Amino acid sequence: MSNDTTTSGLTFDIQVSPRRRTPQEREAILESPGFGKVFTDHMVTIRYSEEKGWYDARLEPYGPLSLDPATSVLHYAQEIFEGLKAYRHPDGSIAAFRPEANAARFNRSAVRMAMPELPEDLFIGAIETLLAHEADWVPVKPDMSLYLRPFMISTDVGMGVNRPSGTYLFVLIASPSEAYFASGVKPVTVWLSEDYTRAVRGGTGEAKFGGNYAASFLAQAQAVEKGCDQVVWLDAVEHRWVEEMGGMNLFFVFGSGADARLLTPELTGTLLPGVTRDSLLKLAPELGIPVEEGRISTDQWREAAVGGELTEVFACGTAAVITPVSHVKSTRGGFQIGDGQPGPVTMRLREELVALQYGTRPDNHGWVRTFG
Repeated sequence: MSNDTTTSGLTFDIQVSPRRRTPQEREAILESPGFGKVFTDHMVTIRYSEEKGWYDARLEPYGPLSLDPATSVLHYAQEIFEGLKAYRHPDGSIAAFRPEANAARFNRSAVRMAMPELPEDLFIGAIETLLAHEADWVPVKPDMSLYLRPFMISTDVGMGVNRPSGTYLFVLIASPSEAYFASGVKPVTVWLSEDYTRAVRGGTGEAKFGGNYAASFLAQAQAVEKGCDQVVWLDAVEHRWVEEMGGMNLFFVFGSGADARLLTPELTGTLLPGVTRDSLLKLAPELGIPVEEGRISTDQWREAAVGGELTEVFACGTAAVITPVSHVKSTRGGFQIGDGQPGPVTMRLREELVALQYGTRPDNHGWVRTFG
């Protein structure tokens, strides 16, 4: 055992796995890892209690967590998570894209779920510690990355429901991954969900909380039954205002060429404030593409698409980056966006964002953080 990074007064204890996979085993996995199917040899854990605060930070072998059957997270779902990626740059270095933004959102989610905030330097230190020992797991192939999944669960044992847990466990795991959608950058067909609601104002919609995703599975299954790839969520009150696609934010492109402009649904407390979304809000104007946060109804979406004013639609998020939307289906029938193919604005924004993430374009924002 040895010591590594010290953050917020904590030193990460290093417990190297005696069963690390061989270079040959690792390379075979990295040939085609899929997405979120295989995990690296180690994970980071940090514990919290009301008496001690954050303590016992360590890197340890990846493996099962031991939980009492009465652990509160299993009964009351007090948990949150994040998602970000580590990329292999052309010079061989490893970098993450805007990890500080993920740390900030993690803490906003924690506040909403009555959980303790994790100091940003501990969040970053966990990533640094894991990457220092798992650098060989960061793929070198194009469009591949090491997906990082930090999460926190409540660990009190007991059935009381009158207060949040007093103890928590933070865990960081990593998974070498290919593109999120197996089809790559190909347009998807979406289903407008009128039967189910993802979130309401005052609820947990803007928190990255597992319950939001569990509640979406039935609507996603309905979308698949209707021949669609993804579900699009509408507002909970009128069921007419577009919010987001699955777990991704949506952007609408009006016009074309020099006249192209972007619209994305405004944050109302029901949408997840995506890091990719925020990045595009800043990048688009620099590329000469005006962008607005506002509202768009399902009727406006249909009418603008049929009339030709709406030329492109895409969804964005950490896992899939940018995904074009080609067709929309609902109980009132379907319609096509543009010519049904990925549009020039969509692909230009994707190219710019991916180039920043993989280090092939200069980072003028200070968004890329190199580790090691």
